[in-house]
This record gives sequence, structure tokens and C-alpha cells, in this order.
Amino acid sequence: MEIITGAGAWSPPAAGDWTEHLRTPDLSVGTYCIPAGGVDGQSPHTEDEIYVVTAGRAKIVTPDATADVGPGTVVFVPAGEPHRFTDVTEDLALLVVFGPAYGSRAR
Repeated sequence: MEIITGAGAWSPPAAGDWTEHLRTPDLSVGTYCIPAGGVDGQSPHTEDEIYVVTAGRAKIVTPDATADVGPGTVVFVPAGEPHRFTDVTEDLALLVVFGPAYGSRAR
């Protein structure tokens, strides 16, 4: 067992905006933060992904849908699906789980 301290907690974004807290071959867990008014510059990932919104408000946009997100929202994004957070009206903190671990599949 391991307690993952600080995962999903808001902190001002640094370069890259993503902080990885745990990594195994099968999954990785981290925090992704976007400040209010900020821009999400991510590209589609080669791994499946789950976002849990722990703070803030925004929209998530994919080619097929747009949805409002806020604390408690859980979003699944399959590998390869373009997605982006837009209209960030409150500092956004996301607990992120990748399966398998982030960046482990060849692009």
C-alpha cells in the first residue's frame, strides 16, 4: 500500500503542468492544473485516461461532445481521442490516472 500525498491538489502550474505522483508499468497517477483563463495545450495520449476534477470549473471538448466539469466530475478519455479543457473559469485541478502508465506506449 502507498498513500499518495498531494495528488489532485491545486498548485500553480509549472512548466509542463503535469506532476506525476505514482508510476507502475500498468498505470500512472498525477495532477494536472490549469489556472483560470489558462490554455490547455495537450495532445491526444496513447494511453486511456481518467480525469477526476478536484477543484475548479471548465469545459472539456472532444470531437463528439462538450461538457461542463466541476468538482466531483469524472471523465474517461480513450487512448488517441483529441480532448482539451476550455473556458477555465476557476483554477482547475485534476487527478489524472493513465492506463498503462503515461507515455509507455509508442506513438
